[in-house]
Amino acid sequence: MLLPMPRATADELAPRVHLALATMRAGVGSVRNAQTLTQTVILTGFIAEAGYGAATYEQLVVAEAAISAAFDRGRDTGEWRLDEGAASLFAVIVTTYDEQLRQAPLWAVAEASERLDRFLAGEAYRRTDRKLA
Repeated sequence: MLLPMPRATADELAPRVHLALATMRAGVGSVRNAQTLTQTVILTGFIAEAGYGAATYEQLVVAEAAISAAFDRGRDTGEWRLDEGAASLFAVIVTTYDEQLRQAPLWAVAEASERLDRFLAGEAYRRTDRKLA
């Protein structure tokens, strides 16, 4: 759990996020693509909070606002897209996420994933102190 996840596993996770960003940037996205990007923002933030990755709170707040606007637009018009500014911000976040998957210890990624699952289920987050030695 102290080592990064196997490269093959990281390589399986990353394309889904890149595809979601590409389709949203092209204006041919879907609710599923927007959900994928939303989850990526949350995971990136959680992993960065654990000390891995250069995502800032400000980046994540702006990204959340941008994806929220995309959800509103998608629901109202059926057009699932990100404007160029938002797409550029998400490109930075997706790149950070890629780096996190390849460099962060597996425990940090697993904890972030568990936090996301609890968040999606509407549960409160209770951080557990982890002994590394």
